Amino acid sequence: MAKFNWIFEVFCAMLRQHKVNKMSEDTFHLGVKALIQNNENQLLVLRKRPKRSQDANRVVWDLPGGRIHRGESLEMALEREVFEETGLKNLFNKSFLTMALTPSRIPLAAHDVGLIIAVYLCPLEGCLDVQLSEEHLEFCWVLPEKAAELLKPDHPSELIEKITSLNLN
Repeated sequence: MAKFNWIFEVFCAMLRQHKVNKMSEDTFHLGVKALIQNNENQLLVLRKRPKRSQDANRVVWDLPGGRIHRGESLEMALEREVFEETGLKNLFNKSFLTMALTPSRIPLAAHDVGLIIAVYLCPLEGCLDVQLSEEHLEFCWVLPEKAAELLKPDHPSELIEKITSLNLN
């Protein structure tokens, strides 16, 4: 329960930091991302499939994850999203790493919303047979420095700093 309270406090602080006054309040969705680590201390990154034809030449790297469904805990959503996007299971040793306000905007019918992500470090052992979903074109296992470089253009600086400073040995 203490871990949840800490995550909730961080989330609330991020929302307060983003607000300027009542007229500029924003709305956010909460998502989860997994930094999946293999036996060689490499991290899994996924290349996103472009959703629009004008983005066809743009290369975007991401981490497995997505938004939380009603009634799910953060951990349940993380396990579901990782399985849907990679086919990987058994995230037994996951640990909370950070929470970050992303630059992403999610279009809804009347307006758009921001996205805050909770990121977990997920070390996995054994043969990791990645089965990509239709959302992604390819995957690669890279050291943290390379993962940070690939993710930097589309992810918050707080997350990039956390990845860069990981000591996975």
